[in-house]
Amino acid sequence: MGNTFGNLFRIHTYGESHGPALGVIIDGCPAGLTIDTDFIQVELDRRKPGQSKITTQRKEADEFEILSGVFEGVSTGTPISILIRNQDQKSKDYSHIADKFRPSHADYTFHAKYGVRDYRGGGRSSARETVARVAAGAIAKLLLKEHGITTSSFVSQVGSLQLTKTYTELDLTKTEDNIVRCPDAETAEAMIELIDQTRKNRDTIGGIITGVIQGVPAGLGEPVFDKLHAEIGKAMLSINAVKGFEFGSGFEGVKLNGSEHNDVFYEEDGVVKTRTNHSGGVQGGISNGQDIYFNVAFKPVATIMKDQESINTEGDSVTVSGKGRHDPCVVPRAVPIVDAMAALVIADYLLISKTNRL
Repeated sequence: MGNTFGNLFRIHTYGESHGPALGVIIDGCPAGLTIDTDFIQVELDRRKPGQSKITTQRKEADEFEILSGVFEGVSTGTPISILIRNQDQKSKDYSHIADKFRPSHADYTFHAKYGVRDYRGGGRSSARETVARVAAGAIAKLLLKEHGITTSSFVSQVGSLQLTKTYTELDLTKTEDNIVRCPDAETAEAMIELIDQTRKNRDTIGGIITGVIQGVPAGLGEPVFDKLHAEIGKAMLSINAVKGFEFGSGFEGVKLNGSEHNDVFYEEDGVVKTRTNHSGGVQGGISNGQDIYFNVAFKPVATIMKDQESINTEGDSVTVSGKGRHDPCVVPRAVPIVDAMAALVIADYLLISKTNRL
């Protein structure tokens, strides 16, 4: 249960942090899509560990194998299976917590649910699982590209250090110009310094990623329970360490009156547009053709390099010592994950929209 996402464009992921491999089965990808393997690898490289001084130093090439669903570089319409092998597991780093519950980790909840858990890096609860999502998201991005739709994400906040510019004031092509993935060079430098100092203090820090989806046509989404922005919210809240999601004007919108918040329609060259976009590109759960934008809040990484009090499986008080290789801040590596989940949702709803009309 809980390992499958999507409706018509559906993915099923599998594997653990310290198992032999992780992978994804993509069902519903239309036949005839050119599968750019170089692009898939670039997406995986954006997420992989060991990228810089502000990420975990685990070394994984994250090279992938396509096992099915692609012939002569083109999707066949049958399930696409992608495998990514683990290469740099250090399971001994976790032997000291085999019977201990790490604070704010999924150790206790997995134990309570299943009665057994893979303590090596968290097993299935590890963020290592997201490598499969990024591989699937790359396929979704290739599909969206054919329809002129793009997904972009960037780090807009680390701790209390916040980017003051909106996405419309930024050049999003500069997101990959620095290791923190913030498209404003000056703010990025300050964020990097804050994360690095937090790492040196043997602690961790959280942050916010802003996502933008452009080129989405009007009419995607289902009313009532399957609203487009609700599905995007579900996708983002399914990512490890995510604690908050806001769409469009979000919580700031409560400060406006209706006369200020309403997005007024107008027509330009036969295209319906809105003068403002507080709605975030979705109204009534259905896309209106404007940019879709949202914020995703990530908590500080739970593993810190300091001793913490906890209990073990017997209920005895114990001390948990931080060991292993971990990110001091997850948001730089989470940018491609947010991208991937956004692409998966839009690809799914794009296919659903084709079934709603003759």
